[in-house]
Amino acid sequence: MREPPSGLFRSWLHSYEEDHEDVRVYRPDDHPFPPARGRRGMEFAPDGTFVDHPLGRGDAPGAVPGRWRLVSDRHIALTFGGARPDRELEILRCDEDVLHVRRLTG
Repeated sequence: MREPPSGLFRSWLHSYEEDHEDVRVYRPDDHPFPPARGRRGMEFAPDGTFVDHPLGRGDAPGAVPGRWRLVSDRHIALTFGGARPDRELEILRCDEDVLHVRRLTG
């Protein structure tokens, strides 16, 4: 994979019910999730911009802008310019319906 899969470029919400071992599962934001107090999320754009959506006060999603870049095959670095710790992800699976990632750092 010399470029991230095109399906990556969208808004994803954490489907924590589907997590297994050290793999985090994300679904598109229009997925019919079961009720939850809040969901973390993230957005990737083709121009290298990234938005992390942590849970904020009252379980409302926040928005922390950053950048993504492909480090190597299936390995993405996320940087936030000091707004939060940088981190790295390994993309295990990505298609129109699901994103599986493993956090390598952060």
